[in-house]
Amino acid sequence: MIRKIGRYILRKTGYGILVMTGVILIVFFLFQGFGDPARLVMGQTGDAATLSNIRKELGLDQPRHIQLFRYINDLSPLCLHSRDEIRAKGLRGIFIGNEVTLGLKIPYLRRSYQSKRDVTSLLSDALFGTLLLASASMLLAICLGIPLGVLAAVNRDTWIDRSAILASIAGISAPSFFMGIVVAYLLGFVLHAFTGLPMTGSLFELTPFDGNRLSLQNLVLPAFTLGIRPLSIITQLTRSAMLDVLSQDFVRTARAKGLGRRKVIIRHALPNALNPVVTAITGWFAELLAGAFFVEYIFGWKGIGKMTVDALEKLDYPVLMGSILVTSGIFVVVNILSDLLYAWLDPRIRPS
Repeated sequence: MIRKIGRYILRKTGYGILVMTGVILIVFFLFQGFGDPARLVMGQTGDAATLSNIRKELGLDQPRHIQLFRYINDLSPLCLHSRDEIRAKGLRGIFIGNEVTLGLKIPYLRRSYQSKRDVTSLLSDALFGTLLLASASMLLAICLGIPLGVLAAVNRDTWIDRSAILASIAGISAPSFFMGIVVAYLLGFVLHAFTGLPMTGSLFELTPFDGNRLSLQNLVLPAFTLGIRPLSIITQLTRSAMLDVLSQDFVRTARAKGLGRRKVIIRHALPNALNPVVTAITGWFAELLAGAFFVEYIFGWKGIGKMTVDALEKLDYPVLMGSILVTSGIFVVVNILSDLLYAWLDPRIRPS
């Protein structure tokens, strides 16, 4: 069994590498030629010679296929680099050779055009904010979605059931960027006197006297906005699964034995209805990372999404490429874990 799981993980990892390669090619050629980052780096003042030097420093003076090869060489763990490149880029790994070396290194995501900081460092700082936002949104969706779905199924064809269906349809239909604007305006501006919640802000805010201060209230509105769609999906899936399980023979048998309604629902029906819900939870966690791009930007939440949009505005290609690669990599990992978890919950679909 362990060998089968190992082969399954290797096969999925291979597919994931192909997906990542496709992402690199598409994003690289999509944004190359879209504006001139050297002009933004140079600013308003500067002559043609300065612009040419900046383009040469950034490697933008080379043909696109050479730029692509150099980027993949920087990104790949197995690489070819000169000793000067290793020192200039601060590469870490094992290198064999004199002038041109064959190396096994930590992937290098280059430096930001604007801040000159390593992209890896920028992403590590922003990733925590995005993961915190996605986790809070999913926790909200789970804590509300499962009880609402159970309540709707138990009270089928009543006003409770119809209200839950209507609200979940509305939540699924509304895109995150639209709901972000509505929630920020209503709860953060119109009703600010009652909610006390700000329209924008991040986890840590710089104050003149206390330095960086933890501001958890800034998490409420973006987490609520980002959690609306998974909350709606989980509510509908839980309702459908519970309706199917409540009609099964073992539930009728439990009722015939005299067990109370609450005990039948919680101990017998609900555990058997959670398989599709668990799959939706793991799959939607990856979806939340993509949906966080617009939500973070609307609410000013410091994370990978906001950093990616800012990088796109400033044509900061290394940051843009790095953030998209990290996000797609998380998609691949979460999907593999989702398949393994679903197989563990349902032995009928275990890898062969």
